[in-house]
Amino acid sequence: MKKLLSTAVLLAFCFHAFAQSGINSPYSQYGLGSLSDQATGFNVGMNGLGQGSREGYQVNSLNPASYSSIDSLTFIFDVGMSGQLTNFEENGRRKNAKNASFDYVIGSFRAFKNVGMGFGLLPYSRLGYSFQGTYDVNDANSTTYTNSYTGEGGFREVFLGIGWQIFKGFSVGVNGGYLWGDYNKSIVNSYSDQYVNTLSKYYSVHVNSYKVDFGTQISIPFSKKDRLTIGATYGLGNKLGADPECKVISTNSQTTVSDTASYLVENGLTLPVTIGGGLMFTHQDKWRVGADVMLQKWADVSFPEYAVVNGSPSYIAKEGYFKDRKKLTVGGEFCANKNSRKFLERVRFRAGASYTTPYLIINGQDGPKEISVSAGVGIPVINVWNNRCILNVSGQWVRMDAANLIKENTFRINIGITFNERWFMKWKVE
Repeated sequence: MKKLLSTAVLLAFCFHAFAQSGINSPYSQYGLGSLSDQATGFNVGMNGLGQGSREGYQVNSLNPASYSSIDSLTFIFDVGMSGQLTNFEENGRRKNAKNASFDYVIGSFRAFKNVGMGFGLLPYSRLGYSFQGTYDVNDANSTTYTNSYTGEGGFREVFLGIGWQIFKGFSVGVNGGYLWGDYNKSIVNSYSDQYVNTLSKYYSVHVNSYKVDFGTQISIPFSKKDRLTIGATYGLGNKLGADPECKVISTNSQTTVSDTASYLVENGLTLPVTIGGGLMFTHQDKWRVGADVMLQKWADVSFPEYAVVNGSPSYIAKEGYFKDRKKLTVGGEFCANKNSRKFLERVRFRAGASYTTPYLIINGQDGPKEISVSAGVGIPVINVWNNRCILNVSGQWVRMDAANLIKENTFRINIGITFNERWFMKWKVE
């Protein structure tokens, strides 16, 4: 009962911590914000690799079919957080920003023979930015105007999943999630000439919807020492049932009288269809190497836009904001002997790299592509009660850049700990 109570308290803390965006990026102003890979401690060490991961001692929420590999006596609980330093560069100017965030909490346990359950709280996207730009009006009075851009918010997912090994070597699974969150964005306009009216726009939305992801894994043994696992996932694309709102406020600079117009797009946000696949090759339970591919069908998704056409303002969902997002990840893990009495032989060494194609269209051109690499370790934590807990620590470098746009270089430290407890063991007393 104490363990269950501790788990509930931790989950409550996590819900509060998720209210913090933990990001500072101008690119998060577009779409639903900066998208999360939804990877956890050991996945992040391999830069998010996970479609074919099926090890039984870690929770792999990236493919729910993996839950069926959990041991019948085990309850796994995993929490993680991160801190990051981002460098922005534009036209020779540089600026740094620091952020920290709580990232995830997930768990898994065996429900029945060949059936495992998973649950957790994960970020879907995050918004956080504040910057401004000053421009010339090109009139006789050398008037300038300044646009100030701010935004915050994000979307989170709490899920419950199940994985079923239908027969030896073949498993299927599903994650059913509740997606919620909001964002608030603003563009505040001001002029150096105090007699010119200002125009400000405020965008907001609140989301309460669902998210469903299916997964399958096929495990093929080549020998007692070698195994290949092939994984695939499919995420439903669905309307979020949310009504994005835009408020446009025109203020007379002389009288300070404001005129407000509100616009609403009914059911104006959509999640894209997501298709993933990958494989993981395991040798002697020491080496694990693999590759994943992912496709998010953002090109099929529309997004609300405020525009004035022929003097008539409108706020409607339009296509052409996005392209399909494609990602390739390769990575691996090495552990000399997880049952050894020598500490270093029990440490898991991980590394990975990814390339993601641009999916945003900004001012008529492709947005930033993303290149990232990571390296990490899984350190066994041993005490008198348990020798199966793992401290996962990794470093990750992410670069986002596009021609004539801001370049971002982010260095991130990820820390997570996996609690692997024998909750369901029945002790025999003689």
